[in-house]
Amino acid sequence: MVFEEQKCQSLVRMLESCLSKSKQTKLRCSKVLVPEKLTRRIAQDVLRLSSTEPCGLRGCVIHVNLETGNVCKKLDKIVYDPTVVPTFELTLVFKQDCCSWPSFRDFFPRACFTSSIKRTLILSPGFRLIKKKLYSLIETVVEEC
Repeated sequence: MVFEEQKCQSLVRMLESCLSKSKQTKLRCSKVLVPEKLTRRIAQDVLRLSSTEPCGLRGCVIHVNLETGNVCKKLDKIVYDPTVVPTFELTLVFKQDCCSWPSFRDFFPRACFTSSIKRTLILSPGFRLIKKKLYSLIETVVEEC
């Protein structure tokens, strides 16, 4: 169990690093608000989906995306163990939370804010994982969480 917890923590760090790097480069925002334990839930699901694979988590490549409205933006690719030939891919789709609490900017006149202040991106607690086995033409698994 300790080993599984270490893998989970490692995945959480990789996901958080991915979001942090994407913040300035791909998302062009100053902050990304992540629901409590979202990255941990994702890491646990990734571990579960990798448990039946020949190389386990070591054979995993995760394509990280963000869905905003009808647009899906590619953020990054996470290779858990670059020394292992990938046996399966996971496509992780974060979702933007556009329906939660309103921006504090909505309560003040536009003149109070300069254009240099960038927006805050709020992630939804929901996400989608799509699993594709690279050694099989048949099996694709889509999980909506």
